[in-house]
Amino acid sequence: MALHGKVALVTGGAQGIGRAVAESLLKNESKVALVDLNTQGGEDCKKVLDQEFGEGNCIFIQCDVSDKGKLKDAFETTVEKFGKLDIVINNAGINNEKNWEKTIEVNLTSLIKGTYLALDHMSKEYGKDGGVIINVSSMAAFLHSPHQPVYTATKHGVIGFTRAIADAAEEGNYGVRINVLCPGFVDTPLLQSIEQEDNMGKFVKYKDSFKEKMHKFGVLQPSLIAEGMLRLITDGGLNGAVMKITCSKGIHFHTYEPLSA
Repeated sequence: MALHGKVALVTGGAQGIGRAVAESLLKNESKVALVDLNTQGGEDCKKVLDQEFGEGNCIFIQCDVSDKGKLKDAFETTVEKFGKLDIVINNAGINNEKNWEKTIEVNLTSLIKGTYLALDHMSKEYGKDGGVIINVSSMAAFLHSPHQPVYTATKHGVIGFTRAIADAAEEGNYGVRINVLCPGFVDTPLLQSIEQEDNMGKFVKYKDSFKEKMHKFGVLQPSLIAEGMLRLITDGGLNGAVMKITCSKGIHFHTYEPLSA
């Protein structure tokens, strides 16, 4: 997929990975809708991007992705503004073991809703022109953490859902490629949340052990995650792919053993 003139919606788009991806898309002359809960952060991000890439190329939509109605409105607002939708990046995520129901709601339920909304606006089964969806998981799905049991569960779920819906898209001729990206530790505000009892609950006592893991495996910059995103978007041969990004191996793909009968 060539990126010039494409329209992308990025959840969690005002900071961290989402912002890095938005910048990369704008550099490649795409239009971007930044969807984020943080109003001040979103407005500040839009202001900076407008200065760099010119006004009219990105919009900010304040939205709690766990609010189904507001998420639906965000998709509709994007299409109303830019006339179409080509790329959806379901990136919004939280780390909260104390309010673990909210973690499931944001990291998995809302991502599933975002995928189905993306298909509503892009799938050939609805008379649309096709597109690309990228769902963000985590290396926590492969290197599970005793400090984040529910976060880990949601990231496993993201991979399972994405691989299954990617197969459905291929068999149903949706014209939409759906892939998943699994970064290791990334230098974002979410990573700082391990220090906070409000986020970690009783697991906050393991924060030093968690920091040791960060030191062992290293911390990635959001720009490298954006590079992986662009590869998933532009490589037309990828569907149902599970991309991993780590400090030790960089960008690479997970392979699954075929099941024998």
